Amino acid sequence: MNSRLLKLALLLTLLLSPPLPAAESAPAAPSVSGRSTLIAEDLTPVPVPQPSALAVRYHATGNWLWALGELWSLLVPAALLVSGGSAKLRDLAHRIGRRWIFTVGIYVLLFCLVVFLLDLPLHFYRGYVRQHAYGLSNQSLHKWFFNSVKQAGIAAAVSALFAWVPYLLILRSPRRWWLFTTILTIPFLFGVVLLKPIWVDPLFNDFGPMKDKALEHKILALAERAGINGSRIYEVNKSVDTKAVNAYVTGLLGTKRIVLWDTLLARLENDEVLVVMGHEMGHYVLGHVPRSILLSSLITLASLFWVDRAGRWLLARAKARFGFDQLADVASIPLLLLLLQLASLALGPVANAYSRQQEHEADRFALEITRANRAAALTFVKLQEENLGIPRPGFVYRFWRGSHPSIGERIDFCNTYRPWAEGRPLHYSRWIGPESTAPQ
Repeated sequence: MNSRLLKLALLLTLLLSPPLPAAESAPAAPSVSGRSTLIAEDLTPVPVPQPSALAVRYHATGNWLWALGELWSLLVPAALLVSGGSAKLRDLAHRIGRRWIFTVGIYVLLFCLVVFLLDLPLHFYRGYVRQHAYGLSNQSLHKWFFNSVKQAGIAAAVSALFAWVPYLLILRSPRRWWLFTTILTIPFLFGVVLLKPIWVDPLFNDFGPMKDKALEHKILALAERAGINGSRIYEVNKSVDTKAVNAYVTGLLGTKRIVLWDTLLARLENDEVLVVMGHEMGHYVLGHVPRSILLSSLITLASLFWVDRAGRWLLARAKARFGFDQLADVASIPLLLLLLQLASLALGPVANAYSRQQEHEADRFALEITRANRAAALTFVKLQEENLGIPRPGFVYRFWRGSHPSIGERIDFCNTYRPWAEGRPLHYSRWIGPESTAPQ
């Protein structure tokens, strides 16, 4: 659903959106079961394609829409604060719940409902109208709406159940709540990564076994070489929602799984699918999830410290207009979200830069485990075409929105990175096992 409801859920459940490796345009890294001998075709550079006119238009309008969304994320909580609407919601929640803990939970539910309704027009245009206009979606209006309601409902329910935790910390430790809240985010984030694949993801799409058993065997063999043993592979029915392509490795311990969208399987060749999976396995093997959680915790610490100091300063000057005089009042939720949004704009580029570095590492891992440079480069070409990407976006996109290296940079890297052919050591040789000699 919309980013503000998710941010509220993450904040109130001690979860501040982490810069986990996300794949808005499916990753890439080499494929095929690592070949030790290069063939002539592999050495032929793949040119970076020019973006289509439709892709250029999609990118440009996307930047404007992103800016509008960021502005809207500031205006809505600001309006609820300045108008006194948040204080009125709190009073209503108190009349219904009476006790403090129930007042907090009921307020969160009411606030989420108000935000959902206010955001619905923009969310509808961005998630449904625009995607259909550019030919990226075939999702029915019915499914889009009920998915949106489910996502908003999950965010609201989780927030209502756990909102009392940070507010109790503010009450008990008004000067150090931001530090204790940050500490609690770490185990919670691990819990989310562990449980989300089995409790949340299946609510939105059907996950089933791979239909192509030969390809499944190749993926499992690649995973074994990467040291990812006991993995389960799922094919998810995303074609009912989107025409974009993607794949990912998710979960921890017993929930670890490899997930491929059926759109990706339909549009990529087998060696290109293995390219994508090599990249995703790199994220897992190189420990990007725990490292990202650590970075997220540091960003959370800085953000909540800013929220505490700036929030107190604002309350000292505008408490009469806001209708509350302390952060421990649940009516302060719009104030917290407003300040968190400002922190996100300031610190987001740091998270993006770190994410781009992780994506580059995953690309390199995939190339080293598969040594299929041409297949990797061709994969990125297809990703650009299928997802209406542009190869070299400008500074604004890269700085505030670019969680991945540009497709042009990734194709260039695939064309040139061959240390095994130049007698140079591999970066990730200790993580990559030998290729199986068993017959396929």
